[in-house]
Amino acid sequence: MHSLKDLPTETPAGLVIAAISEREDVNDVLISSKWNSIADLPEGAVIATGSLRRTAQLRHLRPDLQIIDIRGNLNTRMQKFDASEWDGMMLAYAGVKRLGWEHRIAQVIPTSLILPAVGQGALGIEIRDGDTETAKYVAALHDEESAAAAYAERALLRTLEGGCQIPIGSYARRIGSRLTLDAMVASIDGTIRLDTRGTTGDFSRAADLGVRVADKLLANGAREILDGIRGTEA
Repeated sequence: MHSLKDLPTETPAGLVIAAISEREDVNDVLISSKWNSIADLPEGAVIATGSLRRTAQLRHLRPDLQIIDIRGNLNTRMQKFDASEWDGMMLAYAGVKRLGWEHRIAQVIPTSLILPAVGQGALGIEIRDGDTETAKYVAALHDEESAAAAYAERALLRTLEGGCQIPIGSYARRIGSRLTLDAMVASIDGTIRLDTRGTTGDFSRAADLGVRVADKLLANGAREILDGIRGTEA
């Protein structure tokens, strides 16, 4: 069982994702005892995050902020934060809730401001390919609507050839009778952010939606952003 956002979009041979759990809220959150929201942060405030996706979107929103890189599991990050003088830290709501730290949340950040990572909030259950007995047991944990959203987001990421070092955000969900996918690609410094949206009424074609939205982003300039980031990494 994995946090779905940590699973590669290409599943290794011999393994399959047999179930995707009902999704927790996908939002990122601001952890702070000093300020109530991103908008409240004073100029030059120090925010910690280990995610380039969050960093790029935050820089786009508030280029005046100082962003500190932080690594480690959630317990380690919280310990580092509590020992610091930083103004805030950004984490995923799902992880904070699962550890019982909701009281530490200053703001649940709207997805209209910061889009989450692909698969954020969902759990992916990976089993051996062909293991029908295990598949039968984990089927009860599978949520079709969450899975459709995940298939769209993962297809988007796969088409963009992204990973954890690429600032890509996405959020697929049901709106009325349609599956809607919002997605963005940003430059690392946050000066450029490209957003697009796509919808489909056929949830069984969720992956096609992800490919279509990714292709639209690439056509609108994301290819140049991504190639520039990959060139810098090389």
